[in-house]
Amino acid sequence: MAKITKEAALLYHSQGKPGKIEVVPTKPYSTQTDLSLAYSPGVAEPCLEIEKDPQNAYKYTAKGNLVAVISNGTAVLGLGDIGALSGKPVMEGKGLLFKIYAGIDVFDIEVDEKDPEKFIEAVKAIAPTFGGINLEDIKAPECFEIERRLKEELDIPVMHDDQHGTAIISSAGLLNALEVAGKKIEEVKIVVNGAGASAISCTKLYVSLGARLENIVMVDSKGVINLERKDLNDQKRYFATSRTDIHTLEEAVRGADMFLGLSKGNVLSQDMVRSMASSPIVFALANPTPEISYEDAMSARPDVLMATGRSDYPNQINNVIGFPYIFRGALDTQASAINEAMKIAAVYAIANLAKQPVPDVVNEAYHMNNFSFGAEYFIPKPVDPRLITEVSCAVARAAMESGVARKDIEDWDAYKLRLRELMGYESKLTRQLYDTARRNPQRVVFAEGGHPNMLKAAVEAKSEGICQPIILGNDERIHKLAKELDLNLEGIEIVNLRHDCETERRERYAQILATKRAREGATYEEGIDKMFERNYFGMMMVETGDADAFITGLYTKYTNTIKVAKEVIGIKPGYKHFGTMHILNSKKRTYFLADTLINRHPDTETLTDVAKLAAETVKFFNQTPVMAMLSYSNFGSDSIGSPLKMHEAVASMQQEFPELAIDGEMQVNFAMNRELRDKKYPFTRLFGKEVNTLVFPNLSSANSGYKLIQAMTDTELIGPIQMGLNKPIHFTDIESSVRDIVNITAVAVIDAIVAKKKISR
Repeated sequence: MAKITKEAALLYHSQGKPGKIEVVPTKPYSTQTDLSLAYSPGVAEPCLEIEKDPQNAYKYTAKGNLVAVISNGTAVLGLGDIGALSGKPVMEGKGLLFKIYAGIDVFDIEVDEKDPEKFIEAVKAIAPTFGGINLEDIKAPECFEIERRLKEELDIPVMHDDQHGTAIISSAGLLNALEVAGKKIEEVKIVVNGAGASAISCTKLYVSLGARLENIVMVDSKGVINLERKDLNDQKRYFATSRTDIHTLEEAVRGADMFLGLSKGNVLSQDMVRSMASSPIVFALANPTPEISYEDAMSARPDVLMATGRSDYPNQINNVIGFPYIFRGALDTQASAINEAMKIAAVYAIANLAKQPVPDVVNEAYHMNNFSFGAEYFIPKPVDPRLITEVSCAVARAAMESGVARKDIEDWDAYKLRLRELMGYESKLTRQLYDTARRNPQRVVFAEGGHPNMLKAAVEAKSEGICQPIILGNDERIHKLAKELDLNLEGIEIVNLRHDCETERRERYAQILATKRAREGATYEEGIDKMFERNYFGMMMVETGDADAFITGLYTKYTNTIKVAKEVIGIKPGYKHFGTMHILNSKKRTYFLADTLINRHPDTETLTDVAKLAAETVKFFNQTPVMAMLSYSNFGSDSIGSPLKMHEAVASMQQEFPELAIDGEMQVNFAMNRELRDKKYPFTRLFGKEVNTLVFPNLSSANSGYKLIQAMTDTELIGPIQMGLNKPIHFTDIESSVRDIVNITAVAVIDAIVAKKKISR
C-alpha cells in the first residue's frame, strides 16, 4: 500500500470540486414541462399521495435509497473529539463507500451537539427524510444510549457502524479462523484488549454466536476488567471476569485461543503470542499500527491465524465488507430496524463467501493467482462483487423472517440480478446472452490454452453452462498451469497439435484446405505445415464441423488471424469484406460501434459492407438499428478523404435500404444529441430517433474511440464481435480479461446456434 502523505491527502479532498460527493438529478429537467412536474404544480400530486399513506414516500421520493451518515465528531477515527465540522471529511468518505459499493445515496450530517438527549432529538427530527441512519464516530459510552434510544423510537433502520460493522466482519472472520484451526467457538478462550464501542459490540456478537462469557477476558487501559473493580460502566461490567489471578494483558493471553485487539499499536509482544494456545487466532485491529505487526506475529508463531485492519496484509477486517450491504438489504425490504437476526445473517453470509471459489476480478485486484480458503484467506476481500448479492440477500431474508420488513422480496433471482445491474457488474444484455447460450451450449475451441486468462475463461464458461470447451495447447503445460491456478479441467478436452494421435486429423484438414484453395496455389504439403499452427487447426475444426465456434486473439497478431480467417473460413456470400463490432452498455442505452478491429483504411465499398454487416448484427441482438456514419464533417461540408467515402457509403445504403434509419456523414456530437441534430439538420432519416449504431470512417478512430471509453469510464464493453465470416470465428482484444473472453464466448455460442438454424432451413 502506497504511503499517504499529508500533501496528497489534502490535495485529494480539495482539487476540482471540494469534497467527495455531490447530488445529481435523476429526472429530466430540460423543458418547462419537466420543471413543472418536478416542482410546482406537478409536485403536489405525490405530496397528497404520501399524506394519504406515508409508505408512498418510498414510491415517490428518494427515501428508500437514502441514508443519513450522522456524527457529532466526538470519536473521529483515532483523532478523538475533534468536533462535528472537523469530522465532515470522514462522513463524506462514508457516503462515498455507500455509493460505490451498494448504490446507496447519502447525506452526511454533522450535528454540533454532545448532549446525548439533544443529539437524539435532533436526529429524530430529521429522520423522516431518510430510509436509514448510520451513526458514526460517537464516543462511548454515550453511543450505546444514543443508538438504543433511536432504535426504540424510530421506525427506520439505525446502526452505529463503529460498533456493529467491526463486530459483524470480525465475527465472520472468527468463525472461519476457528474452522481452519479446528476449534469450537463455545470452547475457546478469548481475550479482548480494549473496551470501547467496537470491542463491546464485537464481544457481544461473539457471545450471540456461541462464545461463553466465562471464557472471555476483557482488558482496558487499567488492566483486566474484573468484578473487584469499582470504575466500571454497565457495558464493561457485563464482561467482568470473576477470576482474580490475572491482572495484566500478559497474564490474560497466556493459554488463550483468540486475541481481539481494538486498542492501540504494539501492545501485544511476541512472547505473549508464543504463550497462547496452539493455532492462536490474533485479530490486531488497531489502525494504522496493529497491536502486533503481521511480521512479528508470524515470526513468533508460524501457526498463527491473523487478521488486521490493514489492506496490505491478509485477512483485512474492513467494515466496508458489511455496512453497505446490510443497509442495502434493509432498504430494499423497507425494514423498520436492523436487528440481531439481520446482523447474524450478515455474519454467516460473509463467512460462507470466503469458502467459495474466488472470482478472477478479486485475484487480479490483489495480483494473486488464486485465493483459496485457509490461513491467509478466511475473510472475503472488499472488492469481491458477490458481496452485494450474498450479504444483501441474507439481510433482506432475515428482515422478512424476523418480521421487520414492510416489503417482501418474492423473486430472489430477479433481486440478485437487479443488484448486479445496479452496480454495473452485469447488464440485461449480458444476462440475455448467457441465458440464450446456456439453453444450447456449443463446442467452442479456445486457441491460446496456455494463457492464464484464456484457460480461466474456458473453465468459467463451462461452469456457467454456456459451452463445452476445447483447449488447444501443450497438455502438460496446461495441466501444470491449471494446478497453479486451482482450476478444475474435468470434462474439458485438450488438443495438443503436436501429438502423433492428431496426425490423421492434421492430414484430413490439410487435404480439405488444399482442395478448397487449390486455384489459389494451396498445396497439401503447405497445408500440413499450417495445421501445426493453432489458428489454422482451430478454424479447420469449425470449418469441418468438429467444433462449433473458435476464440483467438489474446496474443496472436490480428494481421495473421485475419489472413487465416479469410483463407480457412471465408467471407459470407454477398460481401467482400468482414469486420468487428463492440457493444457499449451505458446507463443511457446500448450502443454498437463498428468497425473496431479489421479494416484499416476502408474505401467506400468496404464502409458500405461494414454498414450492412453492422445493421445485421444489431438485429442479431434483437434491436432495431439507427445508424450514424461518422466523420469530422457534417453532410458534405468536406468533400475529400474520409468524409467523401462516408458520404458515398450513406448514399449507397439509403438507395439499397430505403427503410433503414441511416444517415451521415456527421460528427459524433450530432449523432449522440438528437435535439441538436434535429434542430440543425431536420432533413435526415434520423429525425426524432436516438442513434444506437456508430460506424467509424477508419480503424484508428473506431479502435481509439472504444478504448478511450474503456479507459475513462466504467461502461461495460463487449467485443470485438466478428461480422461477416462464414462461420463463428471470434477474436478477443489483446490481453482481454477473463470476463471479456467469457462474454465473447457467449456471443460465439449464439452465433453458432443461429448459423445451424439457418443451415437447417
